[in-house]
Amino acid sequence: MSSKAIAARLAATQILHGVLFDKRLMAEMLSGSKSPIARLSPADRARAQSMATGVLRHLEGIDAILNVYLERPPQPRAMQALRLATYEMLAEQTAAHGAVNAAVEIVRGSAKAGHLAGLVNAVARKVADEGPALWQDQKPQKLPSWLARPITKNFGKEVLTPIEAAHQAGAAIDLTLKDQGRSDEFVERLNATLLPTGSLRLPGRPQVSALPGFVEGDWWVQDAAAALPARMLGDVDGKNVLDLCAAPGGKTMQMASSGAWVSAVDISDARLDRLRENLERVGLRAHLIDEDATRFEPDEPFDAVLLDAPCSATGTIRRHPDLPFAKAGVDMSGLFDLQARLIDAALSQLKPDGYLVYCTCSLLPREGERQVADALARHENLRVAPVDWVTLGVDPTWQTADGGLRLRPDYWPDLGGMDGFYMALLQNGEKAR
Repeated sequence: MSSKAIAARLAATQILHGVLFDKRLMAEMLSGSKSPIARLSPADRARAQSMATGVLRHLEGIDAILNVYLERPPQPRAMQALRLATYEMLAEQTAAHGAVNAAVEIVRGSAKAGHLAGLVNAVARKVADEGPALWQDQKPQKLPSWLARPITKNFGKEVLTPIEAAHQAGAAIDLTLKDQGRSDEFVERLNATLLPTGSLRLPGRPQVSALPGFVEGDWWVQDAAAALPARMLGDVDGKNVLDLCAAPGGKTMQMASSGAWVSAVDISDARLDRLRENLERVGLRAHLIDEDATRFEPDEPFDAVLLDAPCSATGTIRRHPDLPFAKAGVDMSGLFDLQARLIDAALSQLKPDGYLVYCTCSLLPREGERQVADALARHENLRVAPVDWVTLGVDPTWQTADGGLRLRPDYWPDLGGMDGFYMALLQNGEKAR
C-alpha cells in the first residue's frame, strides 16, 4: 500500500494522538503549516477529519471491543491505528483488507511502534471477523464525569442518556437566510426542512460550497440554536448594534441583514479576516474592530449589544467530539472571570434602557444562569427582559427560572437536535426596575 493511499489515515491517527494525549482541540491542531493535514489534498483533509471525528464519537465502544483482544493498550501509534481500523470496519463498513493493511502500514512506518505490526495485524483481523456482532450492542458514549456532574445536578439524571444519544448522532447542517422572506424558495431548492425558529436544516452532509445560493451569498451556515440570540433583539432596523467576540460573524450577518448598523469587535486578527470574508460573500457590511472587548471604548453608546462570550463550548459536542477529551481537567476559573468582565464591559457600552443579549454555547450553568445571576447582583439597574418565545418559534417550557433560555442537544429529537446554549435578554437603566 503506497504512502499516498494511507495519507489521510495517518493524519487521522496524528489528530487522535493530539486530542487524546496532548489534550489539544482539533480546531487548533488543524490550522497552520504544521497541521497533520497541511500537505493533504482537500479530499484527504476532509477524510482525515471525518475519520478522527468518528473515532472520537465512538471511542468508548471502540476501546471496549479492542480490549477483548488486548491485554494492555499498546504503544500510542499502534493504538490509534487499531482504533481507526476498528471504526472504519465497524462504523463505516470499509472493506477489511484495506483497513487492516492501512493500520499495519501506519505502524510499520513508526520507529517506536514498528515491532507491533504483527500484533496490529492480528487484532485488526479479529475485529474484522468478530467485531460486527459486538458493534450491534453499542450504546451512546457516556459524558465524562466533569461534565456529567453539573448536568445531572442542574437538569436531572434523566437527561444524560438523551444528551449522550444526541452527541452520538452528530449535528445536521443548518442555514440562516439573508432574506427570511425566501424561506419557501430555499426549502424547495435545497430540499431542506424549515425549522420552527426559521432556520433551514439540510439533509445529509452535502458540500456546502456547491449548493444553490452559496456563491450568490443568499445564506450562511449557522446552527439553529446559534441563530436565536440575534433574533431576541427584535427589530434592529436602523439601530446601532455592537457585536462583541463577533467572529466568525453569523450573528453580525443576521443583524446587518435586518438593517442594523453593526460594529463587530474581536480580539483575533485571523478571526476578523474570516468575518470580513464572510461579509463579502453575502454582500453585507459591518464596522470591524480589532480590539479586546473588555477594553473597547466606543465614541458613543449603542442601542443594543450582543455578547456571545468565550466559553467551554460544551454545547457543541455534537459537532466537536474532541471537546470532552481535550478539556478534561482544564481549569475554567479564568474563563468564568472573563465572562463576568465581558458582561460588565458590554453594559458600559450600552445606552440607558438599552438591551444586552448574553449567550454562551455551553451546557454549564456556571457559564449561563450563574453569570446572569451574578450580573444582576452587581448591577442594581439591570433586569432580565421578557421575550415572546412563541413568536421566535421556541418552546416556552425551555425558559429558565430567571427568564432566560436554556437549550440542550436533546431538544428537537425528531428534527435532529440542536446545539446546547444559554441566552438571556438583559435591560440596563432606570426602566429596568
